[in-house]
Amino acid sequence: MSVILSKVGGIFIPVSNIRDAREWYCGILGLEPTFNIIADHLCCIPLDNNGSNLVLDSKIYHVDATYKNPAFHFNTDDIQKAYQFMTDSNVEIVTGIEHGHWFNFKDPDGNLLMICKC
Repeated sequence: MSVILSKVGGIFIPVSNIRDAREWYCGILGLEPTFNIIADHLCCIPLDNNGSNLVLDSKIYHVDATYKNPAFHFNTDDIQKAYQFMTDSNVEIVTGIEHGHWFNFKDPDGNLLMICKC
């Protein structure tokens, strides 16, 4: 057995403005933007009950540090509704729904992200 757990605790995302990013990510996830901002540059948004967090970090932000390829994906049970929701929310959609299972979009800082039907 390894001392390294097979569990992701946090996924860091470089953001230019921590408060705006907290509002935007909570908006697409249907959460109230009440999570604490730590040391004026970090905000941890819980993703599940297993301790995984989305960690928004304005200290690591630089335009060259943004995700050029999705490092993870958000899950959905209905890819069509997710696509429509993101379109209605004026999110920059980068691809159509591919193979009936996923699409890519960008956050306001240009990070390339994915939503996938699992």
